[in-house]
Amino acid sequence: MRTDEVRDLYDLTMREHARPEGPGVEVERAGPVVRQVGGPDDWNGIVWSAPELDAAGADAAIRAQIRHYTALGHAEFEWKLYSHDGPADLGERLRAGGFSAEPSETLLAAPVEALTAPPGAEPPEGVELRPVTDAAGAKLMALAHERAFGTDAGRLRHQVLTRLERAPDDFVALVVMAGGEPVGSARMELYPGTGFAGLWGGGTVAEWRGRGLYRALVAHRAAVAAERGYRFLQVDATDMSAPILGRLGFTALGTTTPYVYRPAR
Repeated sequence: MRTDEVRDLYDLTMREHARPEGPGVEVERAGPVVRQVGGPDDWNGIVWSAPELDAAGADAAIRAQIRHYTALGHAEFEWKLYSHDGPADLGERLRAGGFSAEPSETLLAAPVEALTAPPGAEPPEGVELRPVTDAAGAKLMALAHERAFGTDAGRLRHQVLTRLERAPDDFVALVVMAGGEPVGSARMELYPGTGFAGLWGGGTVAEWRGRGLYRALVAHRAAVAAERGYRFLQVDATDMSAPILGRLGFTALGTTTPYVYRPAR
């Protein structure tokens, strides 16, 4: 695959013409930026900025978005900055505007057909990849997420339940069960009309790492995406998962850094 062509397609379909991530949220074009606006449990932030954005335009856009989200009363919002966005010092300008940079991730993509059955993709004996379809499954998924990442999964559980109840067709959630316990989980967002499906939240608890569960979760989601006609899988990968995904055939398109603004209280 041509990295530059896939990145351009991603920018066009997934960012400039982004679609709402779920029910109850809206995507808005506000001058030189595209933003998502939802409730307090939704992701709120900037997903795209115009390539021709210059220094003065960037500073004005930063001030405008702070005013907008602050007026809505959100505890925080994010400007999702990609390494190929301009101007070159946009990250510095965001920090000067009061944003804090969180750890960068690698934007990866791969053709779906190359990932449906990689070597060793079957889960170990006694391990089940179980679709999440109800509140009980969402609870197990949230528990696995908390054990794997050491973070509270209350917001995740709320988002999964909302998707299952109101917009389940373009969403896949999985929990990995072993010995009656949740030991891993993962999600996939399907973006109709873009050619992309996004992999999110894949992880396993520490004692189950290195046994092929992560790879099995990728292969399962790739198979679902292939069945539904998607061309590419996309991941914002941490330093832990990027090497694994690289070995499976993913290619880096760049990096992405979340800049978070939290209004003073």
